[in-house]
Amino acid sequence: MKIGIQTWGSNGDIRPLLALAAGLRQAGHEVTLVVSSIDKQRYNGIAGQLNIRYRQIPERIDFDMRDFAARSFKMHPLKWLRALLDEAFFPWEADIYAAAQQLVAENDLLLGHHFLYPLKLAAAQGEKPFYSVTFCHAAIPSPNLPPFSFPDLGKYLNPISWKLLELVFNWALREPLTRLWRSAGVAPANNMLGEHLTSRQLDLVAVDPLFCQGRKDWPAHHKICGFLNLAVDADGWNMPESLDAFLNAGPAPVYMTFGSLQQAVAEWSMTLFIRAVELSGCRAIIQTSSPDYPAGGRQGRIYFIGKHPHQPVFRHCAAVVHHGGAGTAHAATRSGCPSIVVPFMDEQLFWGLRIQQLGLGGKPLAAKSVSAEALAGAIATTLNTPAWRDRVRQAAQEMQDRDGVDTAVQWISEQFQVAAGTHGRGQSADKGFSVNQT
Repeated sequence: MKIGIQTWGSNGDIRPLLALAAGLRQAGHEVTLVVSSIDKQRYNGIAGQLNIRYRQIPERIDFDMRDFAARSFKMHPLKWLRALLDEAFFPWEADIYAAAQQLVAENDLLLGHHFLYPLKLAAAQGEKPFYSVTFCHAAIPSPNLPPFSFPDLGKYLNPISWKLLELVFNWALREPLTRLWRSAGVAPANNMLGEHLTSRQLDLVAVDPLFCQGRKDWPAHHKICGFLNLAVDADGWNMPESLDAFLNAGPAPVYMTFGSLQQAVAEWSMTLFIRAVELSGCRAIIQTSSPDYPAGGRQGRIYFIGKHPHQPVFRHCAAVVHHGGAGTAHAATRSGCPSIVVPFMDEQLFWGLRIQQLGLGGKPLAAKSVSAEALAGAIATTLNTPAWRDRVRQAAQEMQDRDGVDTAVQWISEQFQVAAGTHGRGQSADKGFSVNQT
């Protein structure tokens, strides 16, 4: 089968779909991956290793992540999302849509990042199955749980809160999110959050079941496949001798990173991390994003590391300080490390609170107000709470016993057979949308 995959975003939005593409290729399918990278990274090297066709469209998105972070640091989440889309998505929407149309023409099945409604539109027009991949389940409604940041009103009133969230999201984003559909003469869905941004046939939730509270009440098309772990770069990575020597020279260090966000707050994050190490007295590995602290260098109890696959290093660490990205949260837990989460936005706060609820770490420290003293205190608490380490080691074993990529490939195969039969009877490729001209 020929499968087209399309994604948009930063490293955390692209690596999981590379992992899924690798699994599909290993299962014997021909795979083409189209990437729109907002942090200017390229993935053609890894795609080549995996024998996956690769396109980067556009070649470069002119988006200054550092400047955007400085301007949007304290924005309300919806205002932040609209600003991000205005600067890093909508100006290239036509290019992304054209790439989606080409993928539809070339392939039997389309898979896309849950935000890639241009691919969903192109698939509906081409009468091809489209399945989405979701990296955070916070917006999947469950009557027994309220929407994130809403009060819990019980299973009879929580649905009202979900409806309110839908109304607010529609009010804020319906016009720009449906502009492409209207210009194509196709009727969009009424509900942006629940229908427009995910497939109504199959939405693969790329989250380990450990984190999925309330999943028994989800609509049936949301299927948990688990963490999509990209193993190929870790398999080919060799630990630098200088890092190996540092690890062997003392107790397990604390790892510190803000992932792809770190380049946007390079000086601030390095100052915060270094001062927290000084105050806590721990040893640390800090992922460097500053030329003042070159990779492979040392400063007292600190080793500075450049870009690398996280899990081979995390497994040697006592804890991980991170921003609460879905990928880093999974990688830290899968490596047996308690997390100290410093979230920059609501989705990351969601992961931080979930980690706290599961006993995998302490209370999140909001990035907009965190101090080196508070971070040092959280490090000391984490290193002196053996119950968290015991719980995270148990969770790590559970996660390692599951293979999200294999599960996703199985779900895709099964659903494609269902969709092929349904489509053969003349029904729309996605039940959530009409392909009739407006």
